[in-house]
Amino acid sequence: MAVAARAIEDRPQLGILMMLMAWFLFSVVDTSAKWLVLAAYPAMQITFMRYFGHFVISLVMIARGGVTRDRFQTGHAGLVVLRALLLITATMSNFVALAYLPLTVTSAIMFSSPILVCLLSFTVLGERVGPWRLFAILIGFLGVLIVIRPWGASFHPAMLLACYNALSLAFYSILTRRLAGIVATDTLQFYMGAIGTFVMLPFALWSWQAPQNSLDWGLLIGVGAFGWAGHQLLTNAHRYGSANTLMPYTYSFMIYLAVMGYLVFDHVPDIWTIVGALVIVGSGLIIWKREQR
Repeated sequence: MAVAARAIEDRPQLGILMMLMAWFLFSVVDTSAKWLVLAAYPAMQITFMRYFGHFVISLVMIARGGVTRDRFQTGHAGLVVLRALLLITATMSNFVALAYLPLTVTSAIMFSSPILVCLLSFTVLGERVGPWRLFAILIGFLGVLIVIRPWGASFHPAMLLACYNALSLAFYSILTRRLAGIVATDTLQFYMGAIGTFVMLPFALWSWQAPQNSLDWGLLIGVGAFGWAGHQLLTNAHRYGSANTLMPYTYSFMIYLAVMGYLVFDHVPDIWTIVGALVIVGSGLIIWKREQR
């Protein structure tokens, strides 16, 4: 989720509100995707619509400043494409997993991503990671094991797709950190939508299933619109508050999905999912606290 370098205005309450709204919209995307895959729409079709809507809106937004070649150029094309592919494959794996797993399980596994970012910062980027953060990484992986329970009957192979989603998002976050401030946010948004649209188009055409009613049409269109709006709110939130101020509010996503899972799918998470999610959140908050210091 790209955040271009900008001067931060001292309005943290507005930044927090935008953060909460962004994660609410992301939870609507996941809930809509789960509804659609349970209605037998292919995950590839839903993924295509997610990025097609994103592409159309991004194109309109970037064209407001005038359609010139410079508006679409970047000196870091390879990293921009790789970043987009990581998020696209993460989205598709998440949508496939949603056909088999509750929203609370996929969201809990997804939130191991900040823990993986910390680990990759140490192993890939060579950044210093102290004993507290190493401890938090180990605790975070314990939380993932509690959610997945690979030793029990509740394990489903789709959980591996959710793990891939978390790993892809971790690499995506590292690339976003690398590109922030040197590639404009609107440019990153445009290429994300464009690459997702054209990569997924052949697969969507091959598996396309015509929507049966206006609700299904609305949800298919909504996954793109809500996804784009969520990214915009998330980006703009960082204009008004620092990353350290905003980070704890990302966990609102798990609360939103737990509520939506109950209201829409009548699902109540079991005790081990709750325990594992709390362990993962605790681990992420330890890493956040150490980075603050």
